[in-house]
Amino acid sequence: MAAPNKGRRQAGSPGRPGRTLALFLIAMVALTGGMFWSGHVTPRLGIDLAGGTSITLQAKNTPGKPNAINKTNMDTAVSIIDRRVNGLGVSEAEVQTQGAENIIVNIPRGTNEKQARDQVGTTAQLYFRPVLTVAAGGPTAPPPPSGSPSGSPSPSSSASPDTADKPAASTTPSASATTQGRAVTDALKKDATPTPSASGSDKPSSSPSPKPSGTPSSDPAAAALEKKFTDLDCTKQGQRTTVNQDSTPKDTIVACGKNSGGQWEKYVLGPSELQGTDVDEAKGVLDPQRGMWIVTMDFTGGGTKKFQSITGKLSQQQAPMNQFAIVLDGNVVSAPSVSQTLGGSAEISGSFTQQSAQDLANILSYGALPLSFEEQSVTTVTAALGGEQLDAGLIAGAIGLALVIIYLVSYYRGLSLIAILSLGASAVMTYTIMSLLGPGIGFALNLPAVCGAIVAIGITADSFIVYFERIRDEIREGRTLRPAVERAWPRARRTILVSDFVSFLAAAVLFVVTVGKVQGFAFTLGLTTLLDVVVVFFFTKPVMTILARKKFFSSGHPWSGLDPKRLGAKPPLRRTRRVSAPTDPKEA
Repeated sequence: MAAPNKGRRQAGSPGRPGRTLALFLIAMVALTGGMFWSGHVTPRLGIDLAGGTSITLQAKNTPGKPNAINKTNMDTAVSIIDRRVNGLGVSEAEVQTQGAENIIVNIPRGTNEKQARDQVGTTAQLYFRPVLTVAAGGPTAPPPPSGSPSGSPSPSSSASPDTADKPAASTTPSASATTQGRAVTDALKKDATPTPSASGSDKPSSSPSPKPSGTPSSDPAAAALEKKFTDLDCTKQGQRTTVNQDSTPKDTIVACGKNSGGQWEKYVLGPSELQGTDVDEAKGVLDPQRGMWIVTMDFTGGGTKKFQSITGKLSQQQAPMNQFAIVLDGNVVSAPSVSQTLGGSAEISGSFTQQSAQDLANILSYGALPLSFEEQSVTTVTAALGGEQLDAGLIAGAIGLALVIIYLVSYYRGLSLIAILSLGASAVMTYTIMSLLGPGIGFALNLPAVCGAIVAIGITADSFIVYFERIRDEIREGRTLRPAVERAWPRARRTILVSDFVSFLAAAVLFVVTVGKVQGFAFTLGLTTLLDVVVVFFFTKPVMTILARKKFFSSGHPWSGLDPKRLGAKPPLRRTRRVSAPTDPKEA
C-alpha cells in the first residue's frame, strides 16, 4: 500500500489563512497609501455630477463638396473629436450626433477643459503649399496702368494707417505698395513655369506667356486673385478667416501668417503638394539648441517621397519661391525656406508655447475633420441637478445596505460579522481604485456608475450567502465546524465563480455595445464583480477559517449562526461492527 503524499495539501484543507489575509491587508494598505500619496483622495466626477461645458457644433459643407454632410462623415468627425479630447486626458467627454448636422460635446469640468474646447471644432486641414510671393500684411494698392512712371505716387498707393509704421518682411520682393502689386502679377506669371509637384513632373503648364511687368493680367481668375491679395488686410481677424474659405487644395490662394518677428504677412501660395493625411505622427517637443517649442512631423512612406520631391525642386528656386508654407485651416503657421532635399520628417516652428505646440501635435496626430464646423452654442452645465440626484442615489444605496445588514444579522447572527467586514473591505477597495483610476486612465464617476456600485452590494452579499449556506449544509450532515468550513469551500467556490463570470460577461458586453454614460455603469459593475472575487477568496475565506477555530463559533453558540440544534443537524455518523450469525449448530 502506497504511503500518502505528505507534501501535497489535500483539497479542502485550511492551508495558511493568516498569510493570505496578511497579503490582502498589505495590498489594501498599499492602494490606500498610493491614493493619499497621489493627492487624488476622491474619485473624479463626470459632467452630470461635477458640471462642465456643453458645446453644440453645426457642420458646414466643404467647398467643392456640396453633399459632404452625411452619416459617414459625421460619424468620422465624432470619432476624431473623441480621440482628440481623450488625447488631452479628458475622460467622460461625451461626443454624439444630434440630428443630421449637429454634434454635441459635453466636457466635464477639469484642468483640460479649455484645451478640449479649443480643439473640438478645429478642422485641422493641413496643406504644404509652395510660396509664390510674400508681402507685408496690410492692404496694398494694385500696380499702376501701363505707361505710368514706375513707383510714381498715386492717391491709392499709400499704406494704410494701421500698417504704415510696420516694416516689410525680409523676404518681400519690394517695400513699396506699387511694386508689391507688381510682385503679385510677376508671381502669377512665374506660376506658369514648372512648379514642384508631388509626382515630380517637370512639364510646363499651359498658362499664357508672361507679359511685361506691371501689365494687368488678361486672365480674369488671375486678376481676381491679384485684387484679393492687394485688398487683403491680415491685421483684421475677419479677413484672415474668410479670405480662402471657399478654396480647394488645387487652387492658388492668398493667406496670412506671422513672421519670426510676430508681424503679419500675406502670401500667394500655389496648389497643395502635400496634405495632412501624409503625416504619420506629430509631437510637440522642446528644441534644446534654440530653446523654443516646435512641432515635429514624421511622414508616411508615400508622404516621404512627395516631401523629398518637393524640397528638391524648391531648393533650386530663388527667394521667396524656395519657401513652402505649412497651412493649417487656411492660415500660414510656418513658411521655412529650403536649401537642400529633405528626408521624411519636417518641423513647424514659430512662437509656440508648450501647450500650443502639444495641442497642434495632438490635432495633427489624430487627423483632420472631414467637415468644417461652426460653434453654435456653448453652455455651462452646473452640478446642482446632478448633486441632487447623487444625494438621492446615495440615500437609496444607504437604505439598501442597511436592509442587507439587518437581514444578515437577523438570519446569520454571528456570521453577519464576517459579511459586514467583507462588505467594508470591498467598499474600501472600490473607492480607492476608483480614485486612482481618475488620474491613471481618466475614469470619471457619473450617476450610472454610482448605480453600478449600488447593484454590486447585492452581488457581493450573494457570494457570502452562498458560502454560508454551504457551511450550514455540512453542519446539517453532522460535521463539526472546522471540517464543514473546508468541505463547503470547493462547492461554494464553483458557484461564486460561475455567478461572477456571468455578471462580468454581461458588464463587458454592455460596455462594448453601448456609448456614453451607460459605459460608466458597465465599467463599475465589471470592476466591482472582479473585486468580489478578490474579497471572497483573499478575505472572507481566510477570516472564516480563522474564526472557525474560536470557541464561540466552533461550539455552536446560539448567536453564532451555526447552532447545530437550530440547523437540525443529524447525529454524528459512527461505524458499528456487524456480528455475523453463527453457522455451526454446536456454536449456537
